[in-house]
Amino acid sequence: MQVLTINSEDFTIKSQDIQMQANSIYSFFDSILIDELETLNKHVIYTDANALSNGAKAYFIGEQLLLGNALVIGREGVEEKDASIKEEELSSLLIKDIPLFYQTALELLAPTNVNLYRTFEVIKENEKIALNIEWVLYTFNIANMKTQEYFINELKKALEMDSDVMNYMQKMATLAMNAIK
Repeated sequence: MQVLTINSEDFTIKSQDIQMQANSIYSFFDSILIDELETLNKHVIYTDANALSNGAKAYFIGEQLLLGNALVIGREGVEEKDASIKEEELSSLLIKDIPLFYQTALELLAPTNVNLYRTFEVIKENEKIALNIEWVLYTFNIANMKTQEYFINELKKALEMDSDVMNYMQKMATLAMNAIK
């Protein structure tokens, strides 16, 4: 199967032919903890769920935050197939410059055991909404500097007090959702 790989160290994208088996994705990352992201139309992006704690480089594909190496595979429904996106097209979506807010937040979160993409629920007007840390970071990144400073300072306090980081993120997500009209 034709796939694309992204090397997060030098941001090279390569087309690669791999034999898809039950453990192929786990073998690619040498890990059993894999994140599966459906950011690209008719594709799935796999990354190592341990990339944050391993200090892997961050980057974006479009507005999707990724950490570490990635494997891009085509997908039609639930069936995996050859990647149809071209290396050049994927490269044009790659953004290497990470805003300072993200850099700081990721550095603070790295020693924790959180996963950026694991969902949690917040309630807004009696409606349960599934969000994740990646969404919280995205939302606070577009906030003004004072709000970003508040987020970082409160995160530092939560970490110093050994508070549950997921509870903190859920609180921040709720604040963000309530600020949205």
